Amino acid sequence: MMTIQWRPEVNALTTPQSYRPLHVPRAIFGYDELAARIAAKNPVYNEGLGKGYMLAMREEIKAMLAEGNQLTLEGLLTVHISLAGRLDAPDAPLPPLDESLQVKIYPSKRLVDEVRQAAHMERLPITEKAPVISSAEDTVLKLAEVLNPAGLLHLTGADLLFDPEAGSGECVIEGTRSGRAVQTRFGTITNSEVMLMPDIPSQPDPWNNEYRVSISTRYSEHGSLRTSTYRRPLRTPLTVAGFGHPHLQVGILTDNATAPYVLVTGGNLTGNSARVRIQAVLNAQDGQLRLNLMDIKEDGSAGNAITVADNGTFTLPGFAGSALTSLEVTVNNYAKLLTMVRNEYGGRVMDILDVRTGN
Repeated sequence: MMTIQWRPEVNALTTPQSYRPLHVPRAIFGYDELAARIAAKNPVYNEGLGKGYMLAMREEIKAMLAEGNQLTLEGLLTVHISLAGRLDAPDAPLPPLDESLQVKIYPSKRLVDEVRQAAHMERLPITEKAPVISSAEDTVLKLAEVLNPAGLLHLTGADLLFDPEAGSGECVIEGTRSGRAVQTRFGTITNSEVMLMPDIPSQPDPWNNEYRVSISTRYSEHGSLRTSTYRRPLRTPLTVAGFGHPHLQVGILTDNATAPYVLVTGGNLTGNSARVRIQAVLNAQDGQLRLNLMDIKEDGSAGNAITVADNGTFTLPGFAGSALTSLEVTVNNYAKLLTMVRNEYGGRVMDILDVRTGN
């Protein structure tokens, strides 16, 4: 059973000292995560279309408000315009909109009541200040939890500030099987974000493309070193070279194992190369694992999903506009693949595949 976590925090405004309850979010979700959860529970919904619908909904809400309307979504929320400011006379002009116009969002009483009814609270001990990494995204591909050697890694969170030159902290990328690299090529380092060009340590086998990123910092000259590790592994793109070779075997969708859980063994490619994503999703309702191909863009096209229930060879259809019209994969260790998707990735894992005919 999932719980709402909270911990006591000192209330600096009271004398004598008192404490207030502070909610501790397990994660910060956005359009991508919400679309993935809906698609995982409702296989008929396409994840990309779900996100596209939500983005379109945002634009329509903006337009409704700009037209002077109020929006009420029954059982969810109310959004309306509010005006603030002082007028010295009835005919005085409205203050500038960036000062006076506010957008107010209120949850419905029904939503609040239902959350309260479903909630189970978990008390955490009082903790010292520590860095928190809440998101990791490659800014070139604009994909979350991708570690791109040709990109920039953007980390966001809280209390992340450190000075690598002064030795007050460090950012580390570490392979889940082996390899550790202290990062040195930074752009921005602030409390809320860190931007870096990643130095990625090598691992023993090419299918070991799973990494952890962490930040360690001291908040005072003699303070203890405190570390935050991002909650999910990051994955580097994989190269599928020699596509079309009769003995093609390239490991994908694996963690730190010494043998790959899944192999690319064939398929059809129009042209010399293609870059796609392959997705493994565990359906929360029926417990089935599904594989499919997707565009490199988060809200792009997707191929039909194929259900995988055991070891075997499966052909995944391509999607509109892709030079890769099909991909043949062989699942060698279904049990460990299922465990990885469920336990390490919360029900969804992706690999970027650079497919090409040459070496």
